[in-house]
Amino acid sequence: MFSKGRCLIIAEVAQAHDGSLGMAHAYIEAVAKAGADAVKFQTHYADHESSAEEPFRVRFSPQDATRYDYWKRLEFTPEQWVALAEHARRVGLLFLSSPFSFHAVAVLERCGVPAWKVASGELANLPLLDRICATGKPIMLSSGMSGWQELDMAVARVRDSGNELCVMQCTTAYPCPPERIGLNVMEEMRRRYATFVGLSDHSGTPWPGIAAAALGANAYEVHVTFDRAMFGPDVPASLTLEELAMAVKAVRFVETMLANPVDKDATAGGYSGLRKMFGQGLVAAHDLPAGSLIGPDSLSTRKPLRGIPASQYDAVLGRRLRVAIAAGTPLEEAYLEATRPGEAP
Repeated sequence: MFSKGRCLIIAEVAQAHDGSLGMAHAYIEAVAKAGADAVKFQTHYADHESSAEEPFRVRFSPQDATRYDYWKRLEFTPEQWVALAEHARRVGLLFLSSPFSFHAVAVLERCGVPAWKVASGELANLPLLDRICATGKPIMLSSGMSGWQELDMAVARVRDSGNELCVMQCTTAYPCPPERIGLNVMEEMRRRYATFVGLSDHSGTPWPGIAAAALGANAYEVHVTFDRAMFGPDVPASLTLEELAMAVKAVRFVETMLANPVDKDATAGGYSGLRKMFGQGLVAAHDLPAGSLIGPDSLSTRKPLRGIPASQYDAVLGRRLRVAIAAGTPLEEAYLEATRPGEAP
């Protein structure tokens, strides 16, 4: 599922479809066109995860009286989820969705999800985590609401089950400012757990994902939206599909750079022709008679490089001319005495 040297790029649709099945399918097509590796949703079933008392964190929906009502309005049937998964596979995407109940896990198992993403708020939901681990599939743990102690516990539980693991640095802020992204935490996770790591970004910009790729992230998850004017709580923390396409290209560019270390001397050695074209050589600054002592005022430089290169300036100063040369004439070693006056031959 995860590999070194290639970052798994996950476009998170979440609830951006706002309950429209057609919109969900449209997102799959758009994400595939943008070049991501996976499309990800969230599978909510109000009767299995919520209650009428669940409040809105931030009230954003004018049509839903409670959070329960919101989840209810966004539900898809198991058959609709299966169709979404099949659509994703047809266009070359991995189909992922975060479950929030046992029922959602069962539905997504029918969809044939290749891996699981455990949302930040569910990290301490041990019954749900155990149910997910029992599938034997790779697991991504999001860490946005957890400190090290809680994260250590979840990581140990996944490892005890033998599932492949990727721990995702995440900051639960929508949008997340740059000073709270926490790329350093991603690196600490790598050292602490010796496992795959990634970034779940909510900045609403492509820059954290590109930086994470440069640091060797194994996964990068980011919310997407068709337009910043669309409805939904995640829009301010999302990339447009055009921005996603740019981020995908940038991440792949970074990976190519990292996979191809450069030998500086070997690279420079291939530029001999260009060095002559763009380099400058020493020339007479004015007419110089035979016997002239070469000083700083005797020389200038010109392109293309002919004769003695400007880099040999120090080796030329203080030597005498054997012949007279006109202004602008490239200096040749044959025009100069071999040694400076007083130097041993």
